[in-house]
Amino acid sequence: MFKRFALSLLLAGLAGGAMAQSYPARPVTLVVGFPPGGGADAVARIVADKVGKILGQPLLVDNRPGAGTTLASEHVARAAPDGYTLLLGSANIYGSDQLLYKSARYDGARNFTGITRWSSAPMLLAVRKDFPGQGVGDLVALARSQPDKLSYSSSGAGVITHLATLSFAGASGGLRMLHVPFKGGAPSIQAVAAGDVDLTFGTPPSVLPLAQAGKLRMLAVSTAERSPLFPELPGMKESGVPGFDYTFWFGLFAPAGLPEEVARKLFDASTKALEDPDVKARLAKQGNLAAPSASLEEFRAWALKEGQESKALTQRSGAGLQ
Repeated sequence: MFKRFALSLLLAGLAGGAMAQSYPARPVTLVVGFPPGGGADAVARIVADKVGKILGQPLLVDNRPGAGTTLASEHVARAAPDGYTLLLGSANIYGSDQLLYKSARYDGARNFTGITRWSSAPMLLAVRKDFPGQGVGDLVALARSQPDKLSYSSSGAGVITHLATLSFAGASGGLRMLHVPFKGGAPSIQAVAAGDVDLTFGTPPSVLPLAQAGKLRMLAVSTAERSPLFPELPGMKESGVPGFDYTFWFGLFAPAGLPEEVARKLFDASTKALEDPDVKARLAKQGNLAAPSASLEEFRAWALKEGQESKALTQRSGAGLQ
């Protein structure tokens, strides 16, 4: 029996090695849980284009918005672990999704193979162009004086734009504001530009075009200090909310069971792509930093820690199942 077991392990290892040598033999699908035009979509298309060129096969972006990105995550979790279906994901797959959505039957640590971080960036606090306040202090004072009157949009319950605002409200002394969720970053920001909601924490690719067109105003970055990407905007410490410091990131994931040789091939291609000056410049133009992980192991441990912190924030928020 031991000999048969050892033989099976040997054959599995040989099969994995052969697969890695030929991978990828056809186009790869990169699933994104947001519609085109948002922050995740911008990162996905910029980096995937270069990774595909390095690998010799295109990475085709497949936008599958809905249910706070859980539709996309569920699709990838159920896919074959052959490297041909990947996910652009973040911390929410490690527990926040399961707290917020009954349909989320996956767990990041058990159902996905972490590969590497692709990007990191501050979020931008944006308000409708005719918002009466001029800075974060004015916003906080107005929200405190009129509980539940100010409204904020997000790209879905439980996703980064929602959690950022919940964290901001808590750090500002427990502000009470009305949450208006949308299916993606683009419609969430457009609601602010149209004046349908008062404010949002949005990703730079979603906020910047409308801010530059004068359709909304940016008050601050979500990090404690000013960001080199947006030196003209104050950080939260100088804005009077010193306990708030929030960044968002996107990383590359595959279904659990992906051969380690294939994971390393994707890691190496991603690292090379993110070191490319053109990719860095294109990401920076969208308000993102190229942020490759040091190793497969480092990313997996870091993503798990980030996921646990995100889950704890979701639990503290009191947000319920949908």
